[in-house]
Amino acid sequence: MHPGNRSAQYWRDRTAPTLADFEALAAASWDRLPAQFRQLCGDLVIRVEDFALDEVLDELELESPFDLMGLYQGVSLARQSVSDVAPGPNMVFLYRRAILDYWAENEDTLGGLVTHVLVHEIGHHFGLSDDDMYGIERAAE
Repeated sequence: MHPGNRSAQYWRDRTAPTLADFEALAAASWDRLPAQFRQLCGDLVIRVEDFALDEVLDELELESPFDLMGLYQGVSLARQSVSDVAPGPNMVFLYRRAILDYWAENEDTLGGLVTHVLVHEIGHHFGLSDDDMYGIERAAE
């Protein structure tokens, strides 16, 4: 058998990862992140959706839902106050279709890309530098 045929055989019956597949990838990525980084997040909820809502895209002035792979929604620990009314939980949204679109055009692994989006959504919200986030991603490999 030609070596390329084995690869073709592998992909012949494959389908795109589902929302549940992405939830499993996100959970595995979260579990591999350094404990100190996870503690920074408190009780973070990770949600996977196909696309961001139109209201979110409008607020961010994005023309296409493929332009947004993830979004942090919540209040960072530095901005929380004991006198604040308790908001909903801090959440990171991962947008499956936008991530798949990016993945299809790059050489990243899908798991690595999910980790990257997760770390960067949290990291930017908390003011971490790109170098800090890169280190966190490396620790999660």
